[in-house]
Amino acid sequence: MQPFRILIVDDHAHAREGIREILEEFDDFLIIGEAKNGKEAIQLTEELIPDIILMDIKMPMMNGLEATKIIKSKFPFVKIVMITVSDDITDLFDALKKGAQGYLLKNIQSDTWIEHLRAFALDEVPMSKEIALQILKEFPQKKAIEEENIPLSNRELEVLQLVAKGLSNKEISNTLFISEHTVKSHLKNILSKLHLDNRVQLTSYAFQKGLMD
Repeated sequence: MQPFRILIVDDHAHAREGIREILEEFDDFLIIGEAKNGKEAIQLTEELIPDIILMDIKMPMMNGLEATKIIKSKFPFVKIVMITVSDDITDLFDALKKGAQGYLLKNIQSDTWIEHLRAFALDEVPMSKEIALQILKEFPQKKAIEEENIPLSNRELEVLQLVAKGLSNKEISNTLFISEHTVKSHLKNILSKLHLDNRVQLTSYAFQKGLMD
């Protein structure tokens, strides 16, 4: 398998260096560029088309949230993982709504960091309880399914509902008695049909449309 091509975006040189040192130990990640702010991130994304962008949130000139929104609008297939020292749920939830795949805290151990990054790369990260609670706060009242066409098969609806409950691909596989490969295939189709980017947006959709029990 080809290594995942990574763009690092952080305004602090020592932070970029630290990330580089972690990733260079592993053959499945290849660093193809570094940027110091959101504007540089957009420019390098256009030039290099990375698989994954590791994006700091707070940066000069253009912050990571603005850059994420612009990059995802132009390159929806590029995965963006926010890197931050703070798990401020407001910023992180905003980033996820703009299309980011998730977030990594800078201060966790490198082994855990790599494990999480691999999961993001393979679309295998279940949603955190904190994010799920934030979504529940946004959409607390919807109960009945809205009368409109939802372009999903019955099986895809089942997968969507389990994603919205915070289950991982493996847990969905065990619940529905299907392979993890089939779960990934369903997720890819669901995201494509609904024009969404990640599990958080899928969960928001499920609550907005009243699809949850």
